[in-house]
Amino acid sequence: MQSESMYHVLTKMIEGDQQAFHTLYDATYKDVYRTVSFLVDHPQDREDIMNEIYMQMWTSLPNYDPSRPFHFWLHGLVIRQVQRFRVKSWRRFRIFERIRVFSREEHHWDQPTLRTDGTDPEISRAMHKLTDKQRTVIILRFYHDYTLEEIATLLDIPLGTVKSRYHAGLQSLRKQLGNLPLERMDKNNAY
Repeated sequence: MQSESMYHVLTKMIEGDQQAFHTLYDATYKDVYRTVSFLVDHPQDREDIMNEIYMQMWTSLPNYDPSRPFHFWLHGLVIRQVQRFRVKSWRRFRIFERIRVFSREEHHWDQPTLRTDGTDPEISRAMHKLTDKQRTVIILRFYHDYTLEEIATLLDIPLGTVKSRYHAGLQSLRKQLGNLPLERMDKNNAY
């Protein structure tokens, strides 16, 4: 979507136009879902996060500064919603573990699925072996072409921390993928 038409749609959305919301959803859904798929393993969790992202976008849009790129703002929203989900999941996990200890009930966790449409399965498996923090930086850098400075702004962390996570992530990917050139990751970027 061109920036001028995007601005028109955003203006209508701020005024409460639901059709503008559907237009924006259609224009951004694939990009957002792809990012969430890299960051979250379970499909049901992805759907919950997607709902939260678009609900948050609807309510937060009046706070959006139109002088800044919309996709940058949207990706910040995505990252914050994924982080909120992880915190909630961790709390639920701790509660579940307490219940399990008390009841001594066996539980079998689901195997994580790798669903990253349009991406080489070998790269997807390697990406899911990174820590959440490394994976987030790598995805923002390679799939969304943000600079390390922009990533630091998006994640609200120091630039040195971003560089550290970026280099550690790359080193881990190189170790897992052998001599696979990183351009191969760019070719698998389907949007």
